[in-house]
Formats: sequence, C-alpha cells, structure tokens
Amino acid sequence: MNALAATSRNFKQAARLLGLDSKLEKSLLIPFREIKVECTIPKDDGSLASFVGFRVQHDNARGPMKGGIRYHPEVDPDEVNALAQLMTWKTAVANIPYGGAKGGIGCDPGELSNSELERLTRVFTQKIHDLIGIHTDVPAPDMGTNPQTMAWILDEYSKFHGYSPAVVTGKPIDLGGSLGRDAATGRGVLFATEALLQEYGKSISGQRFVIQGFGNVGSWAAQLIHESGGKIVAVSDITGALKNSNGIDIPSLLKHSKENRGIKGFNGAQEIDSNSILVEDCDVLIPAALGGVINRENANEIKAKFIIEAANHPTDPEADEILSKKGVIILPDILANSGGVTVSYFEWVQNIQGFMWDEEKVNNELKTYMTKGFQSVKEMCKTHNCDLRMGAFSLGVNRVARATVLRGWEA
Repeated sequence: MNALAATSRNFKQAARLLGLDSKLEKSLLIPFREIKVECTIPKDDGSLASFVGFRVQHDNARGPMKGGIRYHPEVDPDEVNALAQLMTWKTAVANIPYGGAKGGIGCDPGELSNSELERLTRVFTQKIHDLIGIHTDVPAPDMGTNPQTMAWILDEYSKFHGYSPAVVTGKPIDLGGSLGRDAATGRGVLFATEALLQEYGKSISGQRFVIQGFGNVGSWAAQLIHESGGKIVAVSDITGALKNSNGIDIPSLLKHSKENRGIKGFNGAQEIDSNSILVEDCDVLIPAALGGVINRENANEIKAKFIIEAANHPTDPEADEILSKKGVIILPDILANSGGVTVSYFEWVQNIQGFMWDEEKVNNELKTYMTKGFQSVKEMCKTHNCDLRMGAFSLGVNRVARATVLRGWEA
C-alpha cells in the first residue's frame, strides 16, 4: 500500500470514529491546491536540463500551510500529496497554528553541482513565489535539501516581496534560523519516547534501542538517547549496519560517520546485514529512514516492545495489525517526529517578532509541546478506545474539522 492510500485509510478510520459528516469528510481530504511546474536550467556544461517541481497545499483551516521541500529522483504527486495531508494532521496534533503542505523537485541532488542546485532552487521559487508566503505557505527543508536551499528560496522570494525571513524555516542562523532547529526532530523523538515510556513505568535509562537511519534525525536521536542513559545496541545507514550488544559508543560513531560519510568501517561494533536491523533484539525500535520499511514480510520477526516512528509512514497498515496482535506499542509518526515542525513554528514566531530566543527556551518549549501532544493523544485513546495511531489521527482530524466548521467552510 502506498503512502497516499495508507494516509487516506487512517484519515477515514479517524473520521468514522469521530462520526464526521460525509461532506465534511470529503472536503477535508481534497487538497486546497496542487501545483506542478517545469524548471529548466542551464547546466555547468552549457546544456539545458528540465525538472518537474511540485507543491501540494493541502489545508489552511488552522493557519498558513507548512511543509518541507524534497529533492529526490522519486518525487511523485501521490507521495507529495500523502505527505501534505500528513502535515495537516501533524500540525494539528502538535497544536500549532498551521495547515499542511509538501513539495519537491524530481532530481538527484547528488548529480548536480552546487551552482546547478542554486539555479534550480531559484527557478522553482520564481515559479511558485506568488503561491507561498509568510501567512500563506511556509516551506522547510526535507530529504535532499538543507538550510542553504532555504537561504536561496528566501533570497529569491525577497526579490519579489521584500526581505521576508519568515517565508521559510530551517534557515541558517545568520539569516534568522532558530537555535535548536537542527536537533529539533531528534530531540522531539527523545521527548516523545520519554513520555511514552513513563506511561509504562520505564525511563530511557536502561532500555536497549535500535535506530534504523543515521541521518539528521537518527543521529541526533542516538546522541540524545545515549546522553540520557539509553543503550543503543544497533544502528544502520545507507553504508551499512552495526551491532554491539553492550551498547555502541555513540560519540565515537558520530565522529567516524562525519569523517567517513557513513558508519561503515566503525571498529566499535560488528557489521551486520542491513536488512536485519529492524528485527534485532531490543526494547525500543526507532525507524528514522524511509517509509514502508516495516511491512507484512518482517512484522512478525520484530522483537521490540515499542516502536517510535521517527520517519514518515515507516509502518504499513498490514504490519500495524500484525504488531498490534503481538502487543507492540507504536508511537505514530504524526506525533513522534513532530519536533521539527514545532521548532519551525518557533522559528517563524521569532522571525515575525524580530526577536531571537536562546536555545534553552527553544528546547524547554519543545518539551512542553511534545509532552502536551502525547497527553492529548492519550485522552483521545481513552475517549474512543483506540490505539495511539488512531488516537493521534482522530485528535488531528477533529481539530482541523472544528476549525473548518467554525470558519463556515464545510460543503
């Protein structure tokens, strides 16, 4: 099942739980606007290359639309649509005043030079600048993009609309980015995990963790869990997978990964097959890479008691059912990885205020939002007698539905 089908299925289940009117349900599902643009740039060798860019603006009932821009060869409208919809529910679960959007360009950033990436980003911004904005749609980095990409978008947008730092988040600090933004998604994963474990009388300390994915989110989560006393027994990235039952020395692994562009070759752990990472023995499994990695083929083999979804849509619905029967507790992505968008909101607020917060304030506010989000989801679970995924979806959908009705937008 692809991401769009899975997200729509979860939405429909939540809508049924809430008893939503069928017309309202339909209007909540249809995107506000879908944009598709051709971006043609001169390559460094003088030849021309064309790429297709997308922006799906899903819903703005609760505030400006918000969502990342990814540069990836497999960017397609269905996936962008699913992720835009997911952002609508995620921002509502986090209780920040945003709707959902997502965008991307179908390209391989690894095959483009820095100057080609800059030209591509600026052309894409020229095509969509009238459709994004501080109070309309606020992009952020995603897979294949970074603070530099946001700096180019900000600069190009400002040529048309005047200096507008709040038009994007995830910017470099020197252009109005927020302290703590780089670590935000990983730190949010830590706070969400703490809240979940506390419900079961446990803490981070003493638990054994497996982390699939050692990019920004996975590496920050690993570092912060390690600092909190958690034992990380296995990790993987695109270069390979490592295991050490006594716990991996995360500071050494971070150093190795930075110097060698990946974890492969690290001598503080044994190399294992990357495909086995999800089924390694542990207490807490954190998928922090691509979607759909936990499926019916491997769900029965998973030994973790808790799964924290740091990636978007890592568990497909069939695996959900298998794991539920096994008694595995899953903290869903729309809550677990909402730390990034929450600190993006803080960045936007700071830009609008023209006032910068210190990092301690950012982290304290993030903990408050993540903990409140978890408690609100738990309340929804009690009200509707459902699991955490349906608790989170029904919370998000209910908040968006209420805003839609209050604004008089229902069909």
